[in-house]
Amino acid sequence: MSDVRIVLITAPDLAVAAGLGRALVEERLAACANLVPQITSIYRWEGAVQEDSEVLMVVKTSAGRVAALTERVLALHPYEVPEVLVLPIESGAAAYLDWVRTSVE
Repeated sequence: MSDVRIVLITAPDLAVAAGLGRALVEERLAACANLVPQITSIYRWEGAVQEDSEVLMVVKTSAGRVAALTERVLALHPYEVPEVLVLPIESGAAAYLDWVRTSVE
């Protein structure tokens, strides 16, 4: 298994997602942040079912940067409880995985 990780983060709009993505990449906490606009999220919050339009962020980083990345997202994100889900990468193109690693060193 690779030490590269995918981190899924949702944001309320494209401006917030772009700001978060740019900060994470500039601070070398992420190699890349892809922004997927106009997803619909249906979830339970404070006892009621909610439905909102959001932006999904697909962020690439290394296992060693996950804690710092998570801490930074929690500091910058406008949500009270932001989504930060970390997924392991089973395998991938060696050159791409190397690029992710070197981009966050």
